[in-house]
Amino acid sequence: MKAILDTNVVISGIFFGGIPRRILELGQKKVFTNVISHEILDEYTEVVKRVSEHYSVSQAEKILDSVVAASDLTFSILLKEPVCADPKDDKFISAAIAAKVNIIVSGDKHLKAVSGWAGITVLSPNAFWEMISRVKR
Repeated sequence: MKAILDTNVVISGIFFGGIPRRILELGQKKVFTNVISHEILDEYTEVVKRVSEHYSVSQAEKILDSVVAASDLTFSILLKEPVCADPKDDKFISAAIAAKVNIIVSGDKHLKAVSGWAGITVLSPNAFWEMISRVKR
């Protein structure tokens, strides 16, 4: 199974734990494959650096490196028109289409608002955890 993890899920997993951390761990164990594009990777990296200035988590960059190492890299496609109300979120839609991924895991309201577009379902971290937990049994 492939999925794309929104930056908010990755950051929450690295810095705050809970279900997002469990999701990262399942990705590292290859229970599912996280798919990233260069644009998504750039955002992950930039936000980890920014959040690290406020929340001291030793090894934050190492954790991100392990998340990235367990991920598949895809190229983005150019969307004909914006999809999300926040155009910065379109990078996740673009990567999903390019890599034929039908699940984006996110708590972002702009992504959640377009769930179903082009067959892409946007699941909350809790909903994805429930789904992946059933699959892994």
